[in-house]
Amino acid sequence: MINLGVNIDHVATLRQARRGVRPDVIAAAKICELAGVQQITAHLRKDRRHMQDRDIWALKETLLVHMNLEMAAEEEIIGIAKEIQPYTVCLVPENRAEVTTEGGLDVAGQTERLTELTREMHEKGIRVSMFI
Repeated sequence: MINLGVNIDHVATLRQARRGVRPDVIAAAKICELAGVQQITAHLRKDRRHMQDRDIWALKETLLVHMNLEMAAEEEIIGIAKEIQPYTVCLVPENRAEVTTEGGLDVAGQTERLTELTREMHEKGIRVSMFI
């Protein structure tokens, strides 16, 4: 059972704003692990404005706790999720104008597509949640 998870996206947001390598998202995730969290969440956006592909791969390789990948239902990101096989994916809407996710996913308007995507993720052993 997961009692505490930490979203480390804003560590990446700060790093990207500074156009550098600090703060380090992997170090932040490891500090969270040492503090006792059971899950780390990272959001790989289509535009890569926060987390980068290398962050997601490094997290997958180094985490000792569950990984939750926040993601839009976009083919490129779906492919990455299927490859890295996080413990959970959380499907979220994405709007380029948002600084952070502000609204929920339109599940009713995408029932067939989201049902199929959920089935595909389950086939890979990945749990699915949705930000609605």
